[in-house]
Amino acid sequence: MNYFLGIDIGTGSTKAVAISESMDEVLSVEQSPYPTFHPAPFASEQDPEQIWEAFVECIRATVARLGKAPVAIGFSTAMHSVIALDNSGRPLRKMLTWADSRCAPYARTLRELEDARELYEKTGTAIHAMSPLVKLVWLREREPETFRKAARFVSIKEYIWHRLFGVYEMDYSAASGTGLMDILQRQWNPKSLEIAGIGEHQLSTLVPTHHKRNDLRKELQEVLPLTPTPWFVVGGGDGCLANLGSNAITPGVACLTIGTSGAVRIASPTPRYNFSSMTFNYILDEDTYICGGPINNGGVILQWYLRDLLGKTPAALTDYTTYLSKAASIPPGARGLIFLPYLMGERAPVWDSRVSGAFFGITNEHKQEHFTRALIEGISFALYQVANVLREVGGEIKQINASGGFVHSSEWLQILTDIFGIPVYRSNLEDASSIGAAMIAARAARDLNVYPPFQPNHAPEVFHPDASRHAQYQKPFELFQRLFTKTREEMELLHEMRGEG
Repeated sequence: MNYFLGIDIGTGSTKAVAISESMDEVLSVEQSPYPTFHPAPFASEQDPEQIWEAFVECIRATVARLGKAPVAIGFSTAMHSVIALDNSGRPLRKMLTWADSRCAPYARTLRELEDARELYEKTGTAIHAMSPLVKLVWLREREPETFRKAARFVSIKEYIWHRLFGVYEMDYSAASGTGLMDILQRQWNPKSLEIAGIGEHQLSTLVPTHHKRNDLRKELQEVLPLTPTPWFVVGGGDGCLANLGSNAITPGVACLTIGTSGAVRIASPTPRYNFSSMTFNYILDEDTYICGGPINNGGVILQWYLRDLLGKTPAALTDYTTYLSKAASIPPGARGLIFLPYLMGERAPVWDSRVSGAFFGITNEHKQEHFTRALIEGISFALYQVANVLREVGGEIKQINASGGFVHSSEWLQILTDIFGIPVYRSNLEDASSIGAAMIAARAARDLNVYPPFQPNHAPEVFHPDASRHAQYQKPFELFQRLFTKTREEMELLHEMRGEG
């Protein structure tokens, strides 16, 4: 059977999802994890070589399972990574991931510039520690020897693309999340390069998301193995392709993702700007922007709660459903317990690496299931805030298509739909970003003008909101927002007390 392969180079693992040529069936799923290193407070680094090996392993395992090479391979990638390379294309240090927030003080300085709003609107990217623009400023100031030696600065997908073809190319989608690109002119932004202290020659050539190659280096054809050589399609960022893979690129349909982190995103023909909340505006293709906001604290909060607080060791996010089901019978509001889920600082709509988490309202009546319920509600409230910001800038949301590991939990999906007050659709349990990458590969390989939709044989499961529970959630959500506003200054003082800059 012919198939298309979508590969998502994620934060914790690389995943390869094979889709049938008829675009109606998932044929195989392969996943290969790699570690994240934390050599200093707020550091988040990975070894590019380990990610390359995971990429190779996913392709080899897929071909071994299905007995042949795919027709085409599409790429999805976690955004905002930075790798400094020498003249030979070798990394000078480990990769900085999106979550590395050591550069947060530089982000705050940039946000105070007179032309900060113009910089945000030109690049479509929040001025925040996640941004490669800010990470480059940090490298220049804190690791000047590495910065001086660097011939190029690339993301993880560019690194792998170069290993495959010997060229440096970056798609518009991933580039639109760097803070270095003019998203309207589709070129590197001179002002950003000036701030970063780099030249355009140190960045890759920009290409559309449907850009494809099949001139694979000969020495790699056996290593992978891929005979005949399929088309490799450069694809886009994981958030954009999650919308595509979730069939959330039409008006009124939002994609909500919770994996390690989380996000709410809508498709739009034009950018949707909000400087105070810094909604992002990333490129999917020539006609479509994906607009939304990311949160830092998704599934990673569950990992902390179960592993570090309760001493439990669930093997995967899907195992958390056992714990979540125990909290499902608790009424909305967790009996007066509110959780601010900012353990890793926060991105949208807060954009402050200094904030922290808190439980409010603890009494001796509260048991473990109340804390679990408050935790899930807190993460969901953070996403509800993002959705409300999108509505403020004209992003209509009548339906949510859910994606990410959390979709395995029916209880969480029901809590989410009750908070949002609109239907939530669960159409598949596989990775939406990988499926989106396979869809963009199919479009490019067939030279189509539209994306061939992924239409699995089963109908999506729909979670409908309960009007009374939606009404019950309004008070705790209001308290959630007020508590954060009232304690933000104290959170930042605690951050300073810990000596974290």
